[in-house]
Amino acid sequence: MATGLAGAAVTVLRGCWHQNMSWPISTGEHSYQVCLGCGIKRLFDEQNFRGYGPYSYDLTRLASWDRARNLKLENESSPDQERPAS
Repeated sequence: MATGLAGAAVTVLRGCWHQNMSWPISTGEHSYQVCLGCGIKRLFDEQNFRGYGPYSYDLTRLASWDRARNLKLENESSPDQERPAS
């Protein structure tokens, strides 16, 4: 019992470290995991089988972050069109 109380006290003082995550959950275009300790969510890459990005309780915020990140990556990977010399 003392170990359980000590563990609870440490969790309260330092917060959750999100070490116990659920299996991936898919919703349309995004997959995510949920921390079983505190309920926070994180996006999940099914191809690499790992979580990525920030943690948030709001799934729409995570989806918006992912869309903005993908747009930025697309813009960086496509070279600008060359302009003719004048």
